[in-house]
Amino acid sequence: MANMIRNTVGSTLCWLVVFLLTVFSQPGNVAFGQLPFPANVKRVLFLGNSITYAGKYVTAIETYYVMHYPNQPIEFINVGLPSETVSGLSEEGHADGKFPRPDLHERLDRILTQTKPDLVFACYGMNDGIYLPFDESRFAKFKEGIQWLHDEVVKTGANLIHVTPPDYDELKGGKVGYAAVLDRYADWLLEQKTVKQWNVVDIHYPMKKLLEAHRKVDATFGISAFALAEDGVHPGDVGHWVMAKSILLGLGEKNVAPATDLKSSIASIPNSAQISKLIAERQDLMKDAWLTATGHKRPGMTTGIPLLEAQTKAADMEKQIRTLLK
Repeated sequence: MANMIRNTVGSTLCWLVVFLLTVFSQPGNVAFGQLPFPANVKRVLFLGNSITYAGKYVTAIETYYVMHYPNQPIEFINVGLPSETVSGLSEEGHADGKFPRPDLHERLDRILTQTKPDLVFACYGMNDGIYLPFDESRFAKFKEGIQWLHDEVVKTGANLIHVTPPDYDELKGGKVGYAAVLDRYADWLLEQKTVKQWNVVDIHYPMKKLLEAHRKVDATFGISAFALAEDGVHPGDVGHWVMAKSILLGLGEKNVAPATDLKSSIASIPNSAQISKLIAERQDLMKDAWLTATGHKRPGMTTGIPLLEAQTKAADMEKQIRTLLK
């Protein structure tokens, strides 16, 4: 009975939240015209931490784009690195003392030089508060790091879109007060749309609102608590879709508004399941190849195959995708 209640009420609630997010979504100044990306964009780069490395939201964006805009090929490159910060901070005893958090400052120049992106998405903040209560000095390091990142990307001639940090779930993660820390970090980034005319897309509050709405239903009907991230940090499939959808909406892709998941967003496209599988496999292959080629200092990462070999395999996958798209 509890599951039936959740399925019925939860489904209705999800559609309500989708409607509200569609109506009140603020794309801000990320406006490229009728297409999600300008016609001159050939390479899109994603920077971030373990959530970006997991890559499901990156794959969802690419999958949606490839199927709806097959005549404007774009290479989507994921170089997210688990544990990374843009602030350069690391808590004492991180990873049981095995290694400090990697710092984007150490690798950004190599990434930009080798990938040569036309457009960059950067999603930081989750690790930058170090899972501790709000502190002005840590906040200052985050803001300094974001400004540095912005300057470094812009001087290459690439466009940059900042992405607010995902929501932190204190019920699952256990770090009381950390959700409010990330609210502050997200609010500051959103303020930069006006203060500095930056391009900023919000994923934080769409995730937060969806989680809160589900939790109200759970409490009303005595259902076990819904979660976007079982550990409070790393979103599952639903959370990654909220991220992808929020970014697509922020790019002005209004047609994605009714979609409750990736599958429904591409359901009208022939061979969508086969194409989705190929794109996901290619993303998994290329993210490790790019990470290895550009270099980093985080131990425990999968060593990717040589970049040229990976690109050859990716090109073969592209041919299969193009055949299925015909």
